Amino acid sequence: MTPLVPHPSTPETAFGVAAGVERVAGGLRFAYRVVGDLAAVRVPPPAPARRTDRLWDHTCFEAFVAVDGEAGYVELNAAPSGAWALYAFARYRERIADPDVAPTIEVARDADALDVTAVLSCSAAALRVGLTAVVERTDGRTSYWALAHPSSRPDFHDAGGFVARVPAATEARA
Repeated sequence: MTPLVPHPSTPETAFGVAAGVERVAGGLRFAYRVVGDLAAVRVPPPAPARRTDRLWDHTCFEAFVAVDGEAGYVELNAAPSGAWALYAFARYRERIADPDVAPTIEVARDADALDVTAVLSCSAAALRVGLTAVVERTDGRTSYWALAHPSSRPDFHDAGGFVARVPAATEARA
């Protein structure tokens, strides 16, 4: 996993966030970890896994996935409650029909760490990925984390933040 950085407008030192992405059979596996003062983090209670909008209003882990060279992308939201959302965009913030697929979400928590993983089926093409997180504190403040923050305000849809690269899947050779 790679450490994410908080947006300069929402600095945070009580905890840290890391994320990673890897290709697995038939899709991608996203992993997120929050470590540090977890008592300061508002974590929603477990709930049935279901599609839920506006997860970014609270602690939520996100991935923005684009086929290399294309303007369109998919946004995955995974909450520590087990709720999820999946949106498709033709280009920057131009939403189109939501994908008809559900990720698999797993959550683990102990005294020192919160781990959330999501597996999503996706294209075998080379991909650009933005790994991001919204972390809500128990005092109501929110911090915005990403591999890169290309603008002066938090904007995870900015393709300049899609800096993780996932190579194209290769077929097994006989």
